[in-house]
Amino acid sequence: MTTKGLFPRIWRWTKRIFIILFIAQFVYIILLRWINPPITITQLVSWVTGHGLKRDYVDRSEISSNARLAVIASEDQKFTDHSGFDWKSIQKAMKYNEKKPGRTVRGGSTISQQVAKNVFLWQGRSWIRKGLEGYFTFMIELLWNKERILEVYLNVIEMGEGIFGVERAANIYFNKNASQLSAQEASLIAACLPNPKVYRVKPASPFMIRRSREIMTQMRFLRPDPDIAAVIDEVKPAKK
Repeated sequence: MTTKGLFPRIWRWTKRIFIILFIAQFVYIILLRWINPPITITQLVSWVTGHGLKRDYVDRSEISSNARLAVIASEDQKFTDHSGFDWKSIQKAMKYNEKKPGRTVRGGSTISQQVAKNVFLWQGRSWIRKGLEGYFTFMIELLWNKERILEVYLNVIEMGEGIFGVERAANIYFNKNASQLSAQEASLIAACLPNPKVYRVKPASPFMIRRSREIMTQMRFLRPDPDIAAVIDEVKPAKK
């Protein structure tokens, strides 16, 4: 086969592979609207590198409303208002990182973006990964609902070294199920989310206790919001 005939053939196969991969990931996103991801890259890496893999997926009805509210208060207070991206928080994070180079990088990721990263992608800060994160964030906001996004988040996010999901975290830290978590317990778990390998729920450091109290304060402010109440299954009765 000549070089002139080889390149068109390679291009045809490249297009076919791309189309197959695009259809496959689209179907996978739709399937995850109802089923839990079998494993994520982050979980696999945690297991391979010796950090462990402890997880138990549970239905949203088996997760305390305190746990749902705590992660919203800690990670994404505009969760019910945005369509996947909190542009103001992203701009603030960019300005902070520009002013203080070399320090800990501040993120502006929403819960939706964290689900996209943790379910479909790998950890890292490359532009390719960020671009893919934007795509998957858009897709889950389009094809799922806020309740499902929050449910998946609470099942796949790392909440301690090798501990994935709120059910396993509740078992290990408090010897109870996720459905039984109090506001204080849920806020302590949520307090570790910025860096679960560094911030320990037990024994809780003074920093973690202080952060937990701040989260509980935010929880009290957010709980009356009707949109948040609906997402955490504390629907307020309609006024007569």
